[in-house]
Amino acid sequence: MSEKKTRPPRQKKSQPKAEPKVSGLAFGPVNYAVFAAGLASIVGGYVLLDQGSVTAAPVLLILGYAVLLPAGLVLGWRRLG
Repeated sequence: MSEKKTRPPRQKKSQPKAEPKVSGLAFGPVNYAVFAAGLASIVGGYVLLDQGSVTAAPVLLILGYAVLLPAGLVLGWRRLG
């Protein structure tokens, strides 16, 4: 006469809640606006360079490449976490 051993019901292991994936870069509207201004400055600089402008073209190109594009990466970051 064997007695049946009853096991307590298994408890489900609680899985950790999945955190939403956050990318390393989170650009906002300010970033895109500054990128667009940088792109417009670069395109305008090359158009003026094609027309023979030796003063305005380099200024626009330097403004686009050295100021606006890097500023688009830095300005307006959304704070993560």
